[in-house]
Amino acid sequence: MVDQPRIKGRCPGAWHPMASGDGLLVRVRPRFGRLTRTQLLALCEAAETYGSGLIELTSRANLQLRGVSEASWPGLMEALVEHGLVDPDPEAERHPQLLLAPDWRAGDATHAVACLLEARLNELPALPAKWGLAIDAGDAPLLSEVSADLRIERAAVGALLVRADGRALGTPVDSPTAAVELLIRLACWFVASGGRDAGRMRRHEAPLPSWAPASTPPASTLSIRAGKPMALGRHPRGRVLGLPFGRASAATLRAAVESEAFTAVRVTPWRRLLIEGVPTGAPFDQPFDKQVPPGLVGSEGDPRLAMQACPGAPHCEQASVATLGLARALAERQLIAGSVHLSGCAKGCACRQPTDLCLTGRDGRYDLIIGGRADGAPAATGLSESDVIEYLEKNRDALRL
Repeated sequence: MVDQPRIKGRCPGAWHPMASGDGLLVRVRPRFGRLTRTQLLALCEAAETYGSGLIELTSRANLQLRGVSEASWPGLMEALVEHGLVDPDPEAERHPQLLLAPDWRAGDATHAVACLLEARLNELPALPAKWGLAIDAGDAPLLSEVSADLRIERAAVGALLVRADGRALGTPVDSPTAAVELLIRLACWFVASGGRDAGRMRRHEAPLPSWAPASTPPASTLSIRAGKPMALGRHPRGRVLGLPFGRASAATLRAAVESEAFTAVRVTPWRRLLIEGVPTGAPFDQPFDKQVPPGLVGSEGDPRLAMQACPGAPHCEQASVATLGLARALAERQLIAGSVHLSGCAKGCACRQPTDLCLTGRDGRYDLIIGGRADGAPAATGLSESDVIEYLEKNRDALRL
């Protein structure tokens, strides 16, 4: 029997959920970013039984369940542990997340490094909560733009490379074992050299130790493989589907994998799922985007795949506006060609970078910000949803959005 949830302010986990406006937010980190068909169906059932039924895919390839109450949380945890979706030891959740390039194959370099590192996670020091480790050892890196503090990737010269985030160059090694050994040493050096004060490797200004010279560039990302990460459509291992705004109901995900042809699902940091097991040689009578299950995305041009929108009210207690309704309206009208961010408040949790258009909730209305962040200076204030749409329709050419 599990105890009461240990609620933390940031970085929600499964054993350490975060209180939000619609209940507890419970984050699941699938092992190596892969769920079997049975596990995904169990997760869908758990989301509906113990939460609101909404499942979110994060920018670090985690799955989040919303609307969990303190009373239902123990039952949820028992279900997650039973199906191998959560480690039964709460301390395991304190280890940095392993983020794998989602097209790994059993026995390849990415998988081999992940297995070796997983077995040695207890050798890592106590690291800041948001730390992550990327394992991206294919021919060309896929995860270069994804948040991680230490990376094991492929060097331009073909060897494996260990690279500290924020550094253009890394240290080449001659084997997966050597890569893991060096990564652990660098994590220990980070703590010993005062890195905890900086919080993330990218912000840590101490020079790298002499035994880890940054001398070698990673392999180029300018390849077909990295041009569009996990492009929607048919894939050698199945097919790739998108989640609108990074969210879907449990019923939608269940419908997508109910066929016996599906064997597993890979999560990605790009609002995409790689659904394994679709026969790639089977004939199709319709274009791919016509075969997409309702509630998912099959077209790269769908603005719901790129638009940044926080959960908004009532899901977040700090949000004063229901962001998703306006986000859907903007997507349907295709008013914006550039980058868009809708934030329920000035914190801007969904996107920290400036966007072409940002709409920030304030006192139940929207501030409209051009080329800035959620806390930027607005070009218009006090707008309702209809006011926003009218403003954009009238000023579309002038704003060049």
